[in-house]
Amino acid sequence: MALQLVCASANPGKVAEIEQLMPQGVSLLPRPTSVADVVEDASTLVGNARLKARAIVNATGCPALADDTGLFVDALDGLPGVRTARYAGEKATDADNKAKLLAALENSTARTCRFITAVVVLWPNGDEVVVEGVCEGSIALREKGNSGFGFDALFIPAAGNGRTFAEMQAEEKNAMSHRGKAFVELAKVLTNRVGQ
Repeated sequence: MALQLVCASANPGKVAEIEQLMPQGVSLLPRPTSVADVVEDASTLVGNARLKARAIVNATGCPALADDTGLFVDALDGLPGVRTARYAGEKATDADNKAKLLAALENSTARTCRFITAVVVLWPNGDEVVVEGVCEGSIALREKGNSGFGFDALFIPAAGNGRTFAEMQAEEKNAMSHRGKAFVELAKVLTNRVGQ
């Protein structure tokens, strides 16, 4: 039996990535436009993902999938962290966030970091699945590449060959990315549930 999940994200780039990573038998429904943006004020990625999933379940009565991703830069004591999407302010664009990060690291030779994605699937009865994925890497000196979104043009995965995520094809990025790893774990759990 197929499993339908309402996706909490309204970010088209992220939704496209998530759809590519879903196992057979699991389909994503778009977030209803009537659902207001959720205030992401939890102190952890899992907490923020849970807030978003709960809002979708409450609005639709259907199982929901939500994720939250943070970029944790060692030289910045883990910033931007849980505020990655809002690093340069509440209404910040990707360009604003990248410019602020490059400025913050302008005089730093220590550029190691990691992307962490937390994914929460929540059912109306309170059942919950939580998985995480981590991708170690470093921040480039300047933007490189035209693919992806967010900090992809600055993030060089340690498992790659020196290119940023934005220089990779989607399949290549998904094979090593934080989101890819999280959704591989999620797929294992959901495949078991679909098969029941």
